[in-house]
This record gives sequence, C-alpha cells and structure tokens, in this order.
Amino acid sequence: MPLRIGKRCVALAFLALPMIMTGCASTHGITPQAHVPDAATLDAGPAIEAANASAHWPETDWWRAFGDPQLDALVQAATTANPTLAAASARVREAASIAGAAEAAEGPQVSGSLDITRQHWPDNLYYGPGPLAGRTTWNNTAALRLSYHLDLWGRDKNETERALDTAHARAADARAAQLEIETNVVRAYVDFAQHYALLDIATDVLARQQQLADLARRRLAGGIGTQLEVSQAEAPLPEYERTIEARREAIELDRNQLAALLGKGPGAGAALVRPALALNARAELPTRLPAELIGHRPDVVAARWAVAGEARGIDVAHAAFYPNVDLVATLGGYAAAGPLFRFLRAANGGWTGGPALSLPIFDGGALRARLGAAAAGYDEAVARYDQSIVGALKEIADAAVRLRSLDTQQHDAERAADAAERSYRLADRGFRRGLTDYVNVIVEETRWLGAKERVAQVQAARLAAYATLMSALGGGLATPADGPADERLVPAHGLQAAHASAQSSR
Repeated sequence: MPLRIGKRCVALAFLALPMIMTGCASTHGITPQAHVPDAATLDAGPAIEAANASAHWPETDWWRAFGDPQLDALVQAATTANPTLAAASARVREAASIAGAAEAAEGPQVSGSLDITRQHWPDNLYYGPGPLAGRTTWNNTAALRLSYHLDLWGRDKNETERALDTAHARAADARAAQLEIETNVVRAYVDFAQHYALLDIATDVLARQQQLADLARRRLAGGIGTQLEVSQAEAPLPEYERTIEARREAIELDRNQLAALLGKGPGAGAALVRPALALNARAELPTRLPAELIGHRPDVVAARWAVAGEARGIDVAHAAFYPNVDLVATLGGYAAAGPLFRFLRAANGGWTGGPALSLPIFDGGALRARLGAAAAGYDEAVARYDQSIVGALKEIADAAVRLRSLDTQQHDAERAADAAERSYRLADRGFRRGLTDYVNVIVEETRWLGAKERVAQVQAARLAAYATLMSALGGGLATPADGPADERLVPAHGLQAAHASAQSSR
C-alpha cells in the first residue's frame, strides 16, 4: 500500500507540473524598444577631432593649474563641508543601506515569536460544563520560524543587483555634485579676479583724469587754456568715481558668493585677499574622446548605472511570472492551561517543515503591466543615457571652440589695447603742448579704457572656459572602472534576443 501511494504522488506531481507552467502568465510581446548607444560611433566633430594627440584627462585637482593657493584652499573647503555634498552623501548611504536590505533577503530568514497570556474562561452559563469553566489559566506559545527562498528564477538576486546599481548611480551623482561645486567655485573666483582687474583699470583712469583736470585748471590760470577745457576735463570724474564704486560692489558680492559656495555665512568671504591667477596649462583634449567619455564623466557614469538598474528591474518583473518556492520550517512549544512554563516541556513541542509554492495564475494582467512598466523605464533610462553622451560631447565641443576663439580674441584685444594706448598718449602729449583740443584726449581715453576692459574680460572668459572644459571632461572624478560592464546594460531571462533583434531592426 505505501508503494502504491508513492506512485500516485509521483503521477500527480507530473500532472501538476504542466498545469503549473500553463497557469503562469505570458510575457509575449513585452520587450524594451531602446538600445544602448555606442559612444564610439558618434561623430565628434572637427572641434574635438582637432585635439592634441598627447593630451590627457584632467586630474582631480585640475584647478591647481591656475597657480593660486587661495583658490586651492577655497575648493578644498567647499568640498569638505558643503550642505549640497552632505545631502548627496546621505543619499549614497541611504541607497547603500537599501542595497544591504535587499541582499539580506537572499539569505535564510529566522524569526521568533513568544505569546504569554493569562486568560479567564467563562463560567458554566456561557462555557458549559468542562474543566476550564470559571478558571484562570496560562495560554502560552513560542515558536522559531525558518524560511529560505530558493530564488530559482533570480528575482532576489536581481533585486539586490538593482539596488546596488542604484547605489552606484547615487555615488556617481555625488561625484557630479562635487564637480559642479568645484567648477562653480573656480568660476566665481575668476569673476572675483576679473572685478579686481576692472577696478584697477577704473582707478588708473580716474587718476589720469584727475591729473588732466589739474592740468586744465593750471592752463586756465596761466592764460593759455579755456573754461570749456576745464569743464570737459572735470565732467567724466563723477562717472569714473561711480564706476569704481560699482567695481567695489561687485567684489563684495563675489565675496558673499564664494562664502555661500563654501556653505558658510557671508563673514567667511571677508578674509579673502586679491586673487593671483596665472593659467599656464594648455587646454588640450584627450584622444579617443567619445569612446572613453562614458567612463570619465560622473553624470554619464550615473546614467549608465541607471540603465543597468532598469535592466535588472526587467529581470525582476520577468521572474515574477514563474512560481516561487520557499523552504519553511517551524519549531515551537504550545500549552493551554497549566503552569506558566508548561509550553517549554518537550511533550508540548511541535515542528513543521517542507516546501511552500506560490504561482500566478489569473492576475488580471498585473504581471504584464509591471513588466511593461519596467521595459518602459529601461527605454527611458537608455534615452537619458544617450542624451547625456550627446550633451557631454556638445559641452566639450563648445568649450573647445570657445577656448580656441578666446585665444585669438585675447591676442586681438591686446593689440587693440596697445593701439588705443598709443593713440591716447599721443592725444595727451598734444594737449599738454597745446597742439590739440581736449576732445581728442577724451575720445582716445574712452577708447583706451574700453580696450583695457575688454582685455580683462577676455582673459577672465578664457579662465572660465578652461574651467568649463575641465568640468565637461569629468574633472578627474571618475575612471572607466567606475561604470558597469556592457553586458550589464542588457536585460537577461530571454529578453536579450528580443533586444538584439530590436537593435538589428534599427
């Protein structure tokens, strides 16, 4: 008889297997539509292709090329105690903790329960005749429960990997936030230096204008000048004084801006002295730029991890279509009535053990909807990754074009300033000798002032463009090893073939 029952169990098991597999919902027709772009196939354009073949990627302390110790200290302070970076760091820790919780779910789970209650039973009016009628007893239970999910289809494993991918993306986002703060500090510092240079120009022009006004008054007193010349010499003085005050205001505002970037109050900017910027480094571009960009830009690395995470999300949604098998066991003691610790006696103990199976049969399309949402999320992540590469190449090309243009503009602006200075000195010498009127001096002085300001502005713009290029190249904050491998960007569980066909159809 026992043998006959065993054969029946085996037969029932084989009959149940196709029924179980038939009951599983179908994934037919739900596949991601996007494909991961190959950065090496993008046309970099002439601006990037003209890069020097011996150039290298930026160092993590790229701003030291400016040769200003005060700037070095400011960047260090801004990246050490900054509220924005503190928040980014908290997000990284949060994601790491979530990943840890997901990984813990892959292992065996043991839980315990203890229930100790004191119960008064109803009297005979409600309970009827019996040994517990009208008595107060202890009713206690204690149990240990062990469960282990076999994870036959990799759902738990992919949940963990998805959480880890999210943690990696958060870490890359934190590096991108750090790079943004570094770049913003450098740009604000460049503005700080520029306003000092413009203040020097305005102060120098005011001093020269005051000398010319004094000369005009002496000429009038000596009988060789006119009141008109004195008026013409004195008229620009208030405007030059206003310009000086405006430059000082800009300097103070720059102090406040730098203090805010440090995550401190305005008082932190009061101790800043005049910058001493000197950019000697050449702004060259690395070779094989598009292909290697995916590993050097923190935002691109973050977008790449996001794609990997969404790919694992598809695997998780796909695994939900298959049966779950858990191994479950319990061990406990049970006792109703009697002494407090009766439930601990061996005679009151019990145990259970065996597999527990669950599977989807009819869910109203919920599983297909979740898989469709996961596939759409993957397509969106791929599109963002694609856009991040395109945007990065644009930023690099723009910075390269701007730097080369500013090199030429700086040369031309310096030539124009030299010519304007010669014209001003000739007009000034002629006025002092009485060979020309003061109108020529005013015209040439105004032209010289504008030319000197343009030189300072172009120099500052070139420094800012260099900072922009270093930021566009990733600022040295990421390396190719920080990103996921190419095979992790594609979903598993039979979706690779559909994904490959989608690629070939494009």
